[in-house]
Amino acid sequence: MLTPSVHPRIEAIPAADWNRLVDADTPFLRHEFLAALERHGCVGEALGWLPRHLALHDEAGRLVAAAPMYLKDNSYGELVFDWAWADAYHRAGLRYYPKLVVACPYTPANGPRLLAAPGPGQAEHRRALAAAAQALAERLGVSSLHWLFPTEEETQLLEGQGLLRRMGCQFHWHNQGYRDFEDLLAAFSAEKRKKVRRERRRVAEAGIEIRLRHGHEASEAEWALFHRLYEGTFDRRGGIPTLSLPFFHEIARTMGEQLLLVLAYRGGRLVAAAFDLIGARTLYGRHWGCFEEYHSLHFEACYYQGLDYCIARGLARFEPGAQGEHKVSRGFLPTPTWSAHWIADGRFRRAIGDFLAQERAGMRDYLAEMYTHSPYKGVDSRAEAS
Repeated sequence: MLTPSVHPRIEAIPAADWNRLVDADTPFLRHEFLAALERHGCVGEALGWLPRHLALHDEAGRLVAAAPMYLKDNSYGELVFDWAWADAYHRAGLRYYPKLVVACPYTPANGPRLLAAPGPGQAEHRRALAAAAQALAERLGVSSLHWLFPTEEETQLLEGQGLLRRMGCQFHWHNQGYRDFEDLLAAFSAEKRKKVRRERRRVAEAGIEIRLRHGHEASEAEWALFHRLYEGTFDRRGGIPTLSLPFFHEIARTMGEQLLLVLAYRGGRLVAAAFDLIGARTLYGRHWGCFEEYHSLHFEACYYQGLDYCIARGLARFEPGAQGEHKVSRGFLPTPTWSAHWIADGRFRRAIGDFLAQERAGMRDYLAEMYTHSPYKGVDSRAEAS
């Protein structure tokens, strides 16, 4: 017998129990990260992210599965875009919001969403958790339930339980055992290799000094300056800087070794910075900002320093964030991403299913086209994305 429960605060679930289910490669799903979001107002009613974390306990009261779930009255911060679906509901005289999402807020990073303890019962617990999530969606009377950026294996499981699969695209780098950055560049074509070297040289010639700080190593002044940069990026782009400085201070204290600040100084002044999260196998690029513009500095801070870090630490993969075709020429290849969707209304479920089938065909063509721009020598440009 498995008993589901819903929690409006992650702190209602003991941190050790939750973290026992979390893959070491997904720091953004750790209890400390999600709790800091809640404690410092980064989610909640004001932002339309109401925690409804789903937990599954066995007969002995042991937590065996969980999902980071939120009740949403908007689609901001999800990075799997369903604004057109909401608009279609509105034009049909129906309410699209509220809806349920299983995700890490504001984090388009791939990883497990059906959190379950490893062992012989893991598959059963995942299926039970997916069923419990759908039962909750039906009981709440929401329009839909969305699993954002799950693994391909989880997507197949959810699709097998009747959910609609959606395909997206990001650009990821995979470590082929490179000894150093020059060894990586040796795998590039001469033209692309020359371009990257020129970009890195321009940053050095501008007098930029790069300093790396893990979260617990950065000073309060450095965190404060980074946060100003973070806010400035969102202000310029018309977005909402949802992550507060106290949030960053807390995760720097509780999980600092899994945070990386790439700080760019010129003449002793901080001029730009990037923020990454570090998993057991993967580096995740998250935020960037600058006080002053310098040629190629964005590429250096957000991509090349991360590649250097992955090679030095033996990390297998670098996910530098959502979108960005310019990443391909710098070594990041098109990679499919997934989401799975339960739609309550049968008419809209059929219409959205037809749309997703067409979108998926177009996305496969797009990934194949992007692959033809690979900078790597000997890569089959005709390779098809799965």
